Amino acid sequence: MIHESAQATDALRGIFITFEGGEGAGKTTHIRFLSETLRAHGREVLCLREPGGTEVGEQLRAVVLDPANGGMSDEAELLIYEAARAQLMAQVIAPALARGAVVLCDRFTDSTVAYQAYGRGLPRMFVDRVNEFACQGVHPDRTILMATGGEANVGLVRATHRGAADRLEQAGEEFHARVNEAFLEIARRDPERVRVVVSDGNKSQTAAAVFAELADLFPWMAQVVDDDPAFFDRLDVKRSKVEA
Repeated sequence: MIHESAQATDALRGIFITFEGGEGAGKTTHIRFLSETLRAHGREVLCLREPGGTEVGEQLRAVVLDPANGGMSDEAELLIYEAARAQLMAQVIAPALARGAVVLCDRFTDSTVAYQAYGRGLPRMFVDRVNEFACQGVHPDRTILMATGGEANVGLVRATHRGAADRLEQAGEEFHARVNEAFLEIARRDPERVRVVVSDGNKSQTAAAVFAELADLFPWMAQVVDDDPAFFDRLDVKRSKVEA
């Protein structure tokens, strides 16, 4: 059901929301649920992932995540991510925001800082500069940091239980521990933009927390969280059916 007053309030401009977190934090589920709800409220929504989202980006994704490319240098890894981002920004994100769409992106510049600066040890100042170059002046309105609340290996087990680990997932627990700590540090430094949501509980609880952190951008979300907590229960039902 479309709420006309809410649509009139938040349909005036494009809104850019990114989801961040370590491996297996649950970003995909909550991006999907959020996108379905936004569309039901009359918004155009684009769901993207990094690297990827364009033909060029998907080809670069295959290269940078392929375990066969174990000899790739850290510098090359960084520049592949930035090349994919520059293409995504120019081809998809910037035009979508210009026409008033909501863009939901699974990973963005914070991941580059966490993985390539903190994880790989590349100079933070240089990583920040190439991020700015690739983003062409566009920055997220809000970032949801999905945190597992546990050790790095908890998320890794979640991420890899359905298949072989990709090149980044194979980087080891110490690497991913640095990445997870980096995300928390990013959130501490920029609490207005980056909101931490612990994803260890029920999916319904996590979804309600995500909506609460976006309610200033979409005022109708506060009403959903306050007046209809059962709205989120469908996520737990879906999970139970799958497990059964």
